[in-house]
Amino acid sequence: MIDSTMLAQLGSGMIRSVEIFFLTLLFSLPLGMLVALGRMSRFKILSAVIKVYIAIMRGTPLMLQLIVVYFAPYYVFGLNISSGFRFTAVIIAFSINYAAYFAEIFRAGIQSIPVGQTEAAKILGYSHAQTFMKIILPQVIKRVIPPVTNETITLVKDTSLSFVLSVTEMFTIAKQIGAKTASITPLMVAGLFYFIFNYVVAFGMDYFEKKMSYFR
Repeated sequence: MIDSTMLAQLGSGMIRSVEIFFLTLLFSLPLGMLVALGRMSRFKILSAVIKVYIAIMRGTPLMLQLIVVYFAPYYVFGLNISSGFRFTAVIIAFSINYAAYFAEIFRAGIQSIPVGQTEAAKILGYSHAQTFMKIILPQVIKRVIPPVTNETITLVKDTSLSFVLSVTEMFTIAKQIGAKTASITPLMVAGLFYFIFNYVVAFGMDYFEKKMSYFR
């Protein structure tokens, strides 16, 4: 049975999951664009460093990255770690991880734009910044929406990994309640939450893609 106490507890976990989701997108999307531009830079050293960063972020588990981000200040710099840093560490780890994935998506989108458009903009007197912001970027946004949607849906489910740092999001609380009450109901409620959340995200991204259809 689902009582009011259980719903209140699961609701608090849901709010924390939503916070992780939106804060990660808030930081990782713009960071991903900057990383993509750095990856495409003519400065070989910058491009090489960012390539290594992307390889590490995509080649190691997010769970491991969460642990490293949280404990690195202590083991590397000798700084004291407070319990309040747990949530901050989660946001940092999620943001730098997803920024690497978004960077490759953005890079593919930018490189898919015909070079002739850049040359035409140059002839018309556009600067590099104007060309990117007014001509390239709107087309890139339209083209990368499907893969960005896939990563965003994955992010919804990955918020459950926050339990590694004892951040009590939706799934963690559901497991705790389930263990205490010897019931699978809390886990089923959590699963329903993730399903509905992903459906809303997919619906919103699909709506946004249709709104951008005039860039075809």
